Amino acid sequence: MKKYFFFLIAAAAGLQGCSKFLDKQPFADLTTEKVFQNANDMALYVNSFYTDQIPSAQTIASDDNVSDYISGNNIPAIMLSTTNPNSVGGWSSTTPPKDIYSWSVLRNINYFLDNCDKNPAIPAATINGFKGIARYFRALFYFNMTKRYGDVPWYGHALSASDSSMYKPRDSRVLVMDSVVADLDFAIANLTATPDVTCSTITKWVALALKSRVCLFEGTFRRYHTEWKPNLTATADDFLNKSLDASSQLINSGKFKLHNTGRPASDYRDLFTTEAPWSEEVILASTYSNSLKLWSQLNQLFTSPTLGNRSSLNKQFVDTYLNLDGTRFTDQASFDAVFFVDEMKNRDLRLQQTVRCNGYKRTDGSSAPPDFAYTFTGYHIMKYTLDDKNLDYKAQNNNSVPIFRYAEILLNYAEAKAELNTFNASDWSNTIQKLRARAGITNAPYPTVADPYLRDTYFSDLGIADPALLEIRRERGVELVCEGLRFDDIRRWKAGKALMTMPYLGVYVPKMNTVYAMNGDGVNNVSFVSAAPSSPATGVTYYKVDNKTVSLTNGTYGNIHWLINYDDVRDKNKWDDRFYYYPIPTNETVLNPALDQRYGWEKF
Repeated sequence: MKKYFFFLIAAAAGLQGCSKFLDKQPFADLTTEKVFQNANDMALYVNSFYTDQIPSAQTIASDDNVSDYISGNNIPAIMLSTTNPNSVGGWSSTTPPKDIYSWSVLRNINYFLDNCDKNPAIPAATINGFKGIARYFRALFYFNMTKRYGDVPWYGHALSASDSSMYKPRDSRVLVMDSVVADLDFAIANLTATPDVTCSTITKWVALALKSRVCLFEGTFRRYHTEWKPNLTATADDFLNKSLDASSQLINSGKFKLHNTGRPASDYRDLFTTEAPWSEEVILASTYSNSLKLWSQLNQLFTSPTLGNRSSLNKQFVDTYLNLDGTRFTDQASFDAVFFVDEMKNRDLRLQQTVRCNGYKRTDGSSAPPDFAYTFTGYHIMKYTLDDKNLDYKAQNNNSVPIFRYAEILLNYAEAKAELNTFNASDWSNTIQKLRARAGITNAPYPTVADPYLRDTYFSDLGIADPALLEIRRERGVELVCEGLRFDDIRRWKAGKALMTMPYLGVYVPKMNTVYAMNGDGVNNVSFVSAAPSSPATGVTYYKVDNKTVSLTNGTYGNIHWLINYDDVRDKNKWDDRFYYYPIPTNETVLNPALDQRYGWEKF
């Protein structure tokens, strides 16, 4: 829990983040001479970067609410007409908790980089180590900004109030992303090569993991976004090779491996439900501790009908999970009309470690089927929840949540090679096959025929014919579900029209006004009705099918169809590529007229 120890010291010292504008001095209570004259004070300053940019467990677990596979209270806000330059926040916000899209985060980092080498008595290696952490976080800041806003202004130094560049226009994506890679390369060269067993500090391996992720994003973004001006498709392979190199360094180091104890029914979920991260696989985590009373509210997030988004998986995504013998679930006749209990049998064991299903129980031994007072689709996520039901009512989760793990590196490696047309059977066995083996899949040969469900239904309109690339995308979704990376994938693949417009479908309901046991134990717990009965049965949730917000696909039977009132908004013909980006708030473009709206937002 090293990170939190630093944070507590920082809080006790009264350190504070920078003010609203780029010209404000951070840590106003400490002079430059005091902060940068000894390594201990510099370490305290550097640790403020963690506070600003390490995501919380709730943030990681909630980020995929904007994705193809999550159904919740509403459709993603970016697709609603109420989202426009006049309504959005971000860009300059400093209200706690600090917004990762706030320029004050960057100001804090640049101020440090401008001043950290004031004392020649501090060894250069020590200073460069601190600089490595700062440049890692600057790269992370600009990666997040570029994903969200596209072209953004690049600031390599802290600005003074009189600096005219404070009001400059956006810089090119080429400049910004080349600078991000340069920052990461510096961090990789100067950070410690000793892995942190607490998974809470920035090391060389964390910087390599971020470079693997960043360069895969940028390489595929440039390949698929042919509309970008200027066209950058010719530079896609350069970034893909950079991603491949970073992944290869991590893989070949021998310092990480998949967490695999030979218990395929629990090894995957164990990565998300323990206080101490499994450092053999986890490279960086958002860490929590009972002893330090550092807790999250993950149980509440995925059990409370009044807190959060009530996120559940969609039927179309659940259908991508393979059978346990490696065959495709979607190859069977009428795969979309299989009752939930049967649907969950003999599937990739990650499915039963991601959603509540057959036989799932809490620590008190009570059965815990999908709770239809919470879930809209029936695919009730439990990947991050602890089995102690007492935690459903208080924010005391101590389980740490991975930010980077080795499984993602294997997936990045595989996808980069597939995009470069160099992926082969040996690569398959060292990446995808290993992930599937951990999940209990006994037969995972190198694919030679494209899955028609993935090609023609799930990834429709994308024109993907490569069987291996389709399987890599399947594996990425299944392995990294709800880890906050999905909309990044949709953005870089330019897959919004294909994926973000799918209807929100849920479990198959054979008949209305009939009680069902959804946990495979014979205990009835749900009935789908048009109106609640006058004498409800004990222990049964009555799920109202009102044909206004929710319906069944065949009228009185079929799959749950959630948020039917938004189907017209989510129609493929109404998808707009501006949804890949956020607009700059109007008040910011008024302050700086050189900042122009782009990507379709200039029309609003």
